[in-house]
Amino acid sequence: MADRIATVFMWGVALLISAVFAWIVGDLLLQGLPHLSWGFLSTAPTDAGRAGGILPILVSTLLILIVCMVVAIPLGLGTAVLLSEFSRRNPLFGRLVRYSLDVLAGVPSIVFGLFGNAFFSLYLGMGFSILSGGLTLACMVLPLLIRSSETALRAVPDDYRRAAAALGLPVFTTLWRILLPAATPGLIAGLVLGIGRALAETAALLFTSGYVDRMPGSLLDSGRSLSIHIYDLAMNVPGGESNAYASAVVLIMLLLIINALTFRAADRWLHQRITAV
Repeated sequence: MADRIATVFMWGVALLISAVFAWIVGDLLLQGLPHLSWGFLSTAPTDAGRAGGILPILVSTLLILIVCMVVAIPLGLGTAVLLSEFSRRNPLFGRLVRYSLDVLAGVPSIVFGLFGNAFFSLYLGMGFSILSGGLTLACMVLPLLIRSSETALRAVPDDYRRAAAALGLPVFTTLWRILLPAATPGLIAGLVLGIGRALAETAALLFTSGYVDRMPGSLLDSGRSLSIHIYDLAMNVPGGESNAYASAVVLIMLLLIINALTFRAADRWLHQRITAV
């Protein structure tokens, strides 16, 4: 009886969460799809966003995400390798770094925005720019990316490391040929979570990347992200709700496309590593 009750409870929770998700996505699609068109994706916004499209917004969003990932992925993966493979000789150092990362992961995004504005925008002189926003987002996603990558690497059985050591393989070869391919599913999960948080972030970008909805000419130009655009249309622009719904649909589609491309690239890389071995 206890097993049946637990099973019914788990299924009920799963169905409830799925129903809420389906309701949210269904509402967005119902309200947003009628306003989607090629013109909406290929033109600039006009009349404070009530008319026109979101082309400059899309470009700014992708540039901010690229800056974030270019900085966060090497630093995150390198730190995860350090914690999982080399901090065992110094457990105190590893514990301090993990504790710091856990604290940073719980810091509100508005605090990261204030930090990014004070450090990147003012102290380093970047101003309200795509570069400042991307670097701030990199600081935000690093704790999540590092901890998930470290967990994935630690999940690889130690027998793999012992076998590589017995064969006399260098540390770099062991990492590149054995540990990273084995940990790829966990690494990709962390990367996808980081991309999702970066794409959906609003508060931090208000203080760093800026509010301008024109086409950026460089990384030092201000640029409005999709999340800020949706917030502005929904909260500050009377009559902008329809374009806000359409922009939200585009944001979900963009997230799904990036996730699919990420998994595709990971599968190809893993296949190449296995073939090479």
